Amino acid sequence: MLVHPQFDPVALSLGPVQVHWYGLTYLVAFGLFYMLASLRVRQAPYAGAGWSRRDVEDLLFWGVLGVIVGGRLGYALFYKGGHYLHNPLEILMVWKGGMSFHGGLLGVVAAMALYARARGRPFWQVTDLIAPCVPVGLASGRVGNFINGELWGRAADPSLPWAMVFPQSGSALARHPSQLYQVALEGLLLFALLWWYARKPRALGQVSGAFLVGYGVLRFVAEYFREPDSFLGLLALGLSMGQWLCLPMVAAGVWLMARPAR
Repeated sequence: MLVHPQFDPVALSLGPVQVHWYGLTYLVAFGLFYMLASLRVRQAPYAGAGWSRRDVEDLLFWGVLGVIVGGRLGYALFYKGGHYLHNPLEILMVWKGGMSFHGGLLGVVAAMALYARARGRPFWQVTDLIAPCVPVGLASGRVGNFINGELWGRAADPSLPWAMVFPQSGSALARHPSQLYQVALEGLLLFALLWWYARKPRALGQVSGAFLVGYGVLRFVAEYFREPDSFLGLLALGLSMGQWLCLPMVAAGVWLMARPAR
């Protein structure tokens, strides 16, 4: 069995200021988005629709707000509703941790809707632009989870070559390094599939639908290897909260991909 390397979560200390690896992975995610979106606006149909790098900068600004606000509120609502109902001010204490991808997704959708309305652009054109640029950022965030030794996997056969002990879990149990599974599935694989799919002209909303279906399915699979949150456990039908939240994503994605065909 392997043992988690126990990285120091602080990457750099500058006097009283500490820079954490997890924060750096967010910066890497935003940088990767900027680079990929800058390439996207030079492709059809965006190049002919007046999109520019300035638009990418504005999208990034709105997207960061959506990720942070939506991710935090989503975590409070989906995972610890009762706790934050009685301690609402703790929602603002982001340094204590707790972010939800599904909440962040809803936050980004809301931010993109505001951006599209302000700029007079079709909403689905905006989301189709950003969808293939998101997975690599998700991969970066999961690397941050692995560095922190959090969100570890379920118990694994000790003979599995990459089974790993996470001392942070409080046990010497061999586990799946589910963070790395998510890097590979929801990050790298989804990026490759979406970037390939988006290279050809698609009806408005289809690329966004492909993202929802792809992420929803891959996250649903990865959840079978990820330890459920201790304060929630498994829910109805033996599914985790993450899996239940993926189901409406997949349904919405299928609808978006089938809608143009009708």
